[in-house]
Amino acid sequence: MWLSLFTLPLAVALVRAGYYEDTPHKIKESIEGPPRGWFKQGPAPTNHFIELKIALPQPHFPFLEKHLWEVSDPKHDRYGAYLSKEETEELMAPHPETIDVVSEWLSSHGIEGEHLHRSSAQDWVTIRVSVSLAEKMLDTKYHVYTHLHSGESIIRTTSYSLPESLHEHIELIQPTTMFTRLRPFRSTLHWPSDTELTNQSPSTGLLTGPAGNEVDGSCSETITITCLRQLYNAVGYNTSANNGNKIAVTAYLEQYANNQDLQQFFQTENPEAYGSNYTFVSINGGMNNQTFEAAGVEANLDTQFAFGLTYPTPATLYSTGGSPPFIPDLLTQTDTNEPYTKWLDYVLSQKQLPQTISTSYGDDEQTVPYNYAARVCAGFAVLGARGISLLFSSGDGGVGDGNTNSTTQLCYTNTGISKTVFLPQFPASCPYVTAVGGTYQIPEIAIPFSGGGFSDYFRRPSYQHTAVRKYLQNLAPGTYESMYNPNGRAYPDVAAQAQVFSIIYKGQKDLVDGTSCSAPTFAAFVSMLNDARMSAGKPPLGFLNPWLYETGWSGLNDIIVGHNPGCGTEGFNATVGWDPVTGLGTPNFKKLMSLAMAA
Repeated sequence: MWLSLFTLPLAVALVRAGYYEDTPHKIKESIEGPPRGWFKQGPAPTNHFIELKIALPQPHFPFLEKHLWEVSDPKHDRYGAYLSKEETEELMAPHPETIDVVSEWLSSHGIEGEHLHRSSAQDWVTIRVSVSLAEKMLDTKYHVYTHLHSGESIIRTTSYSLPESLHEHIELIQPTTMFTRLRPFRSTLHWPSDTELTNQSPSTGLLTGPAGNEVDGSCSETITITCLRQLYNAVGYNTSANNGNKIAVTAYLEQYANNQDLQQFFQTENPEAYGSNYTFVSINGGMNNQTFEAAGVEANLDTQFAFGLTYPTPATLYSTGGSPPFIPDLLTQTDTNEPYTKWLDYVLSQKQLPQTISTSYGDDEQTVPYNYAARVCAGFAVLGARGISLLFSSGDGGVGDGNTNSTTQLCYTNTGISKTVFLPQFPASCPYVTAVGGTYQIPEIAIPFSGGGFSDYFRRPSYQHTAVRKYLQNLAPGTYESMYNPNGRAYPDVAAQAQVFSIIYKGQKDLVDGTSCSAPTFAAFVSMLNDARMSAGKPPLGFLNPWLYETGWSGLNDIIVGHNPGCGTEGFNATVGWDPVTGLGTPNFKKLMSLAMAA
């Protein structure tokens, strides 16, 4: 809903306008220069419109975080006593003085009415202004920057300022210094031949899964719904359509799930699901293009496996709009490429949400300004406090770029110093989400591209202290010294298969790799656990990590072989217990269900 500001008397408005015009600006945020790969092309067109998101401080967030830890800790009396939308909004709300001061500042620039939108908790303000007005308000100059490899262009600045009196009332404003290139993780198509696909199907050999159960021999060549249920010990478990449990996946960057492909997939993989559909939710103009030409590999993969594994659990696809980044010669009207805040703005305003949500998008943590990453991460904490399990792919570059060649690797800091460092991924590095790494083969080993490591932004949370310390203590002294932050939030937390997933894409059967396969897979098994709990009158699992590290780990298959190379190194190794390649391991559903029902 778009709200108007309280209309100030003209004389007062003029006084305030003069006050802010005469007040010296002080730098609020700056970076040394654009990240590697970005080049300044020239001044931004002054008549181009941008949507600025203004984050107001959340003084009560520590109390919200305390609630999160309590309701997510299986040893706490409040475990599962999740907060409501209204309760979380009270803890997210800025101080009333902050709302007044920022409103006065915006009004002094003529921003009110249809040019202003407030989030449901009043902690974000969104305005749509011309570049020329943004430059005046922020005492800065915007430029067009182009990425060397992708060719995409965006409008950004490397520094912005605010009147000093506003600094305590505004946490951040973006897009300004953020050069993040949100992208779907690998989702690599294999384009197998008809002969290969035909030869894979009739395999009659049997393999032994980690639970000692039988797995079809064909699963070593192609991963299907049946393979995952066999491998992860969920054969025979049936979910309910009527116990209130729901699952969702997210889609960005004009990724569209093709419904005809989905039905063809259901016919092959889960015939009982044929004819069923999901709830489509459009956010910020997200579309639902059903032409074959518009079908997205990522969206097809997510919907086919997450919904196919959990049918008949009600399913939702969130499609968050946002045109491709700004191309200066097209003079598009808006420059929208910060979808997480738009998605969060929407879901946090909803009273009822799916209990399990999977996302397979991200970028290098260092390309996201710390304040922005921390604020988005805080939004994920709010969802956790409301009982939502958020799962994110851990990334597909191992410890950075996936390259073992020290002369051609591309893992450098953004500080202008040519120092090789590992590149953690965001949002996987956020301590309030569950990051999912990748495995392959049967028996399972770590897949080399499985993203993992340690955050440079977020401290290691207490729930993983014991597990991570054990891993670090067993590393040889000096291993990768100064290339990573041993005190940072460690990820991934868990893992699942990440190679040769059989999907339907544009009417054809194709194979896909990536932790984009792992996240919706693990999310589906979490949703099945929630199904069991909710059918028994228990609350959903909510934020998973405290339970996983405290108890759930014993229901996971420990992966002890493999490593995740990158940045000119062999990366970290998989080993007994937690490791920064496959986390705590892959799911054994029946064991996890027993543990979840006892929590």
